[in-house]
Amino acid sequence: MKSLNLFFEELGVKLIELKGEFDNLGYVWFRDAFSESDLNRLDHMNDLGAKAGARIKMQTFLKEAFFSGGSIAPLLDKILPNTKPVRVVHFNKSKETNWTVPWHQDRVIAVKEKHDFGGYKNWTKKAGIWHCEPPISVLAPMLFVRIHLDDTDEQNGAMEFAAGSHKEGFVSSEEAKDTAEKYNSHICNAKRGDVLVLKMLTLHRSLVSQSTSLRRTLRVDFASDCLPKPLSFF
Repeated sequence: MKSLNLFFEELGVKLIELKGEFDNLGYVWFRDAFSESDLNRLDHMNDLGAKAGARIKMQTFLKEAFFSGGSIAPLLDKILPNTKPVRVVHFNKSKETNWTVPWHQDRVIAVKEKHDFGGYKNWTKKAGIWHCEPPISVLAPMLFVRIHLDDTDEQNGAMEFAAGSHKEGFVSSEEAKDTAEKYNSHICNAKRGDVLVLKMLTLHRSLVSQSTSLRRTLRVDFASDCLPKPLSFF
C-alpha cells in the first residue's frame, strides 16, 4: 500500500503522461491507491444507515486529501486548471438499499444560491442545497472521482460506463441507451482502495446488486471556478 501523498504524487505524473488517452477515452484507473488506515478514516464518516446516496460535508480528512500539500486537487489541476472539489456524495448499496439506474449523464451541480441566469435551468432544492443544470460548456471539462470503499463487481451492483461517450456532448435520456451502445462499456470491477477518474459527461448506469455484500463508494466532483457571478459552487 502506498501512502496517500505518494499515491497523489504518482497520480499527477500518470495523468500528465496519459492526458491524450484520458481526453479520448474519458477515464483512468488508479489501483490500490489508498492505504487501509486512510480507508478506515473514510469509513467512519460514511455511516448513512438506510440512505441509498447522500451528499456529505467536506470533513477534516477530505479537506486534507483534497486541499493540503500532495493532495489530489493540485494534481488534477494538470488536466483541469484551477480545479477544486465541488461536491462529495456517498453511495451505500446493499441488500436493504438496492437500486438500478439506466444509462444517463450527470448534468447537475450544487450552488450556494439560486440566481436566474441564462443557460442555467431545472432548479431544485435537495437537503437545503440548490441544484441546477448548467450549460454543457460548464459540465464538459468537469471530472468525477470514485473512491471504492468495498470490493465491487457485477454481482454487487457495480457502475458501468461507456468509455469515450463524453465526446457526444449533451445526450438526452431518450437517446442515452442507444448512444452508450456505440461505445465500449466497462463494468467497474474494483478492489477496496481503487480510484476511478472519469469525465463528467460520460454515460453510465448502475446495476442492481445480486449480493448481500456492501458496495460503498465516495464520489467527488471536480470543477474549475468557471461559474458566472453571482453564481458559485456550494
